[in-house]
Amino acid sequence: MTINHLDLNALRVFERVAATGSFTAAAHHFHRAVSSVSRQIRGLEEALGQPLFYRHTRAVTLTEAGWRYYEEVREILERLDLASEALAHPDTEPSGVLRINAPVAFGQRRIVPLLHRFQRRHPALQAELQLDDRVVDPVREGHDITFRVGDLSDSSLVARRLAPMHYVAAAAPRYLEAHGAPATPEALAAHNCLLYQGELGRQRWYFQAPGERASTPHEVAGNLYSNDAISLLQAALAGQGVVLFPTWLIADELAAGTLVALLESWRGEVVPGQRDIHVLTTERRRRTRKVRAFLDYLFDTLQPIPPWDRWQEKRDAETS
Repeated sequence: MTINHLDLNALRVFERVAATGSFTAAAHHFHRAVSSVSRQIRGLEEALGQPLFYRHTRAVTLTEAGWRYYEEVREILERLDLASEALAHPDTEPSGVLRINAPVAFGQRRIVPLLHRFQRRHPALQAELQLDDRVVDPVREGHDITFRVGDLSDSSLVARRLAPMHYVAAAAPRYLEAHGAPATPEALAAHNCLLYQGELGRQRWYFQAPGERASTPHEVAGNLYSNDAISLLQAALAGQGVVLFPTWLIADELAAGTLVALLESWRGEVVPGQRDIHVLTTERRRRTRKVRAFLDYLFDTLQPIPPWDRWQEKRDAETS
């Protein structure tokens, strides 16, 4: 392979190794042996006359020349894929692979069923759903659509607000029968609170009373901390303690009565201030038929009120 006859497959392999920082991940992506991927990268480096990666024991990182090359190659491959899609599928039916990234619990509870219905409508479309609670770079990872909870950092991405985050403190009837319900946020100090513990450390709980302009942090503790929200939810359903979770995670349980909402006069949060759920993509990917179709379906389905926030409306109607 000379610089005048660069293999397109080698460029795609290079892009995946650069995006994932791993020969192994790229090999899995292309269903090839790691040795084959390593050999192809070495051939590309020889053709270019420069090292593209620093090899480490557990990962690989781009050299300065590798970064420059990666930025150019990534854009070229994206443009080529868009041109190929438009030529191969000139009709209006979305097709190809839709790559989606979302936080783990949100993806499991809300994106999987939504994606199932979307793919039934568009059977020619394949989906690659990657769930991760880390904040990843959608461009570097090659995602078409990224769901992000909370504040957004400045970037070149196109961001649209999908829905607000509404938190509810809740516990199972079994727990409340044994321990009673807290009458105020201060009373949570006497309860077993099950806390999420992620990249930013152990969550704190904030509550804002009606008429107050700011939320107040409250010290809570319990006998279970986890970086997996679904595990904490299962523990709460078993009667172990109190959780403070967004409605998109526990609306079904609240509607079914397997969890009971607490402290409803207060607005709960896990950071000061109101947070939202956003959808991120790039301007170029937004122009593709598959991304446009998914975004249209997403916003038609979840706005103006997402289904996970309708349990409160139904409950208010039943009690009025």
